[in-house]
Amino acid sequence: MFLVKAAYAQCPVCIITVGGGMFLAQKLGIDDFLVSLWISGLNTAISFWLAPKIKHRFFGSPIILSFIMVALTLSYFIFTDQTGGLDNQILGLDKIIFGQSLGLLIWFLGIFIDRYSRKLNNGKIIFPYQKVIFPLSLLTILTLLFKLIFKL
Repeated sequence: MFLVKAAYAQCPVCIITVGGGMFLAQKLGIDDFLVSLWISGLNTAISFWLAPKIKHRFFGSPIILSFIMVALTLSYFIFTDQTGGLDNQILGLDKIIFGQSLGLLIWFLGIFIDRYSRKLNNGKIIFPYQKVIFPLSLLTILTLLFKLIFKL
């Protein structure tokens, strides 16, 4: 018990699984907005997993790293002309840019809920894997809402 190190990361297996799933989702024709939500969630999870390993004052921040990851992903989508189409919009916004932004905010909200619930519970978790379940549940709920409301 004294030799076990604390884990300060999202599950790396989950990160790889979500990444593979997103590639498959796009190939199956799932809407760009929904795929972008999950890619953004994946980027944020990777950032929170990677940040403690980076020994740098600025780049070692998971929040800064998350924004860098989203910026790099959006750069890729912009330079490969996957954004900017008038037929690829939702609520007047580009689906990929909106999905990336909203996915990042929802993942942050899930992390905040996890940390706040621990604070209320004297630093203890309420249930196993809540660090993963809170962000994934919020992203799943948001995905279903947009899928049903906008028929994506």
